[in-house]
Amino acid sequence: MKELINKYYQNHSLIYKVLLFLITTAVIVYFFPKGGKFKYNLQKGKPWQYENLYAPFDFSIQKSPEELNAEKEEIEKSKQLFFLVKEEVKAEVIESYNKKVDFILKDSLALKMNKARLKNFGEKFINNVYKVGFLNKADNSKIQSNQLITLRLGNEASDILSDNLFTTDELVSSIQQYFTNSSYESLENNFTSLFFEILEPNVFYDEELTNRALEEELKNRSFTKGFVAENERIISKGDMVDASKYEILDSLKKEYDTQLWSKSSYNWIVVGYTILVALVLVMLFLFLKKYRLEIFHNNTKLTFILFNIVLFVFLVTIVQKYFVGYLYVVPIIILPIVLKAFFDARLGLFTHVLTVLLLGFIVPNSFEFVFLQIIAGMVTILTVSELHRRANLFVSILKITLIYTVAYLAFSIIQNGSEQKIQWVYFGMFALNGVLSFLSLFLILIYEKSFGLVSDVSLLELSDTNSTLLRELNEKAPGTFQHSMQVANLAEASANEIGANAMLVRAGALYHDIGKMLNPMYFTENQTTSVSPHHDLSPTDSAKIIRDHVIKGIEMAKKNGLPDRLIDFIRTHHGTNTIYYFYKMQSELTPDQVNIEDFKYPGPIPFSKETAILMMCDSCEAASKSLKTPTALLIDELVEKVINTQMSQGQFMNSDITFKEIQTIKKVIKKKLHNIYHLRIEYPE
Repeated sequence: MKELINKYYQNHSLIYKVLLFLITTAVIVYFFPKGGKFKYNLQKGKPWQYENLYAPFDFSIQKSPEELNAEKEEIEKSKQLFFLVKEEVKAEVIESYNKKVDFILKDSLALKMNKARLKNFGEKFINNVYKVGFLNKADNSKIQSNQLITLRLGNEASDILSDNLFTTDELVSSIQQYFTNSSYESLENNFTSLFFEILEPNVFYDEELTNRALEEELKNRSFTKGFVAENERIISKGDMVDASKYEILDSLKKEYDTQLWSKSSYNWIVVGYTILVALVLVMLFLFLKKYRLEIFHNNTKLTFILFNIVLFVFLVTIVQKYFVGYLYVVPIIILPIVLKAFFDARLGLFTHVLTVLLLGFIVPNSFEFVFLQIIAGMVTILTVSELHRRANLFVSILKITLIYTVAYLAFSIIQNGSEQKIQWVYFGMFALNGVLSFLSLFLILIYEKSFGLVSDVSLLELSDTNSTLLRELNEKAPGTFQHSMQVANLAEASANEIGANAMLVRAGALYHDIGKMLNPMYFTENQTTSVSPHHDLSPTDSAKIIRDHVIKGIEMAKKNGLPDRLIDFIRTHHGTNTIYYFYKMQSELTPDQVNIEDFKYPGPIPFSKETAILMMCDSCEAASKSLKTPTALLIDELVEKVINTQMSQGQFMNSDITFKEIQTIKKVIKKKLHNIYHLRIEYPE
């Protein structure tokens, strides 16, 4: 048991990586749709690059969403309107007529007429109205002129033209026409007033029945518009995938996916997805192991990268499942922005590409989606920099949004053959995508607190010389503080020249010698007299004090909560160089007993461009103080000698820096040191 526990502690980092790999793979596969994938990539407007394609089974050609929407609008526009006829209204109106018609019969003009016939004449008009129907005024706006509508009386239904119905607006003219040339024309006004008082609508819009009929019609409409028989040739190799062929191929794809899902084994589909996802993650692990070894060994950073991949797979899965029309609103470019802020552009782009490839299994029109997102990711990596300057991020996101728009326009024109079918709503989605991309600043802040990482925004804060640690360094070791400031200026200029992270290297340079504040007088830049405390120590003890400023600096940095990326500069700024002055002194005292390992810094050697820049600038600036007459020639020779010695000792083997970049750094250091030590004119006394 004890042996098993020991093996666990010895390999716990590897075990964690394996578990992290397995969990990430399982989570991503869980998010994937559990169906098969059509093996052909459909691209409208492009030649068919595959072999001749024959229909593997009978299938119908499905209508496009645009056709279905147009058909739906047409059905809704020409839907059959149903109206309910209330039979009891007529009886109520007749009853009311019989009660109130006596007022007209008592009129002086009516006294001369036959009352029974006059009463029947008026009742006949009422019968004429309700024989056709009297339309409710509120429902008049729902019908068009001369539209065929359906009247429902009980269980019977009959069709009628809308213009045949009586309405309030037409009632006066109908009464006039009825009484004109009749024996009772003189009583028209009397009857008009009476009819307007007693006549009530008996035809009302039946919204429930109309909607039910509309739903039934929409339900029964055909979603297909053609048929392809088994073994019928669909397309030949080299044929252009035009709109009609694309519809057939897309219909085959949908039918194929449906049949594959019903016939294939669920387990085999999951196995296939697992293999593909595992391959993608293996590529990421291999990249980190080969080119970013420090990140690969850091389980926190590895977890952070995989967490972001899973996060965006999850977001796209949710949107694709419930809001597929808004797929391009998901701000996937946040991924390369965040990874570049914490690591570097190369890792950000590589991870972004792998993530987009995974998303290609989820989204429809995968080729278009993958192309747009990869292009957007490249633009993100090339344009987003110095996130602490908000204007830079704003301009970069504008460029990314423009790239999205231009690429979509190109795809739309290729697929549709013209600009007329461009869906302008996508431009709004791209704009919203850009707005949501500003959440990257919020995410960076959260990630800094959650994973202990550092971004350019934090580096800007740490570079403030009024911070507690730097102010303490200035008070206890002012010479070291001034040396750090000079090195920071040299390192920042060098980093800018070769395209390294200037803000990171400046912050690292400001803190690289904080360990000296514990014994400041043992370092020449802090000595105010010619008397050195090293005179009372042996060379070995002196070398130990000098060497320990690295260890003490690391301890002090951790105690004050400095991020690991800055501690790396403290750890590597001397690499494994030898403290040559005291080694030489000890060699002269005890030539046979000296151990060179006692005079070497513990290392490690620099493992990035930034840490390599600091080593060069630190050594050259410190060495330049030893020049009694710092002429341009002596400075050039000194810089060449110092950096060439470091190269010969293999200090830059792991720093991913080229000879050309080293030569550029030499030129920058020489130029800056020339400016520092240039001769001034002598002022007259």
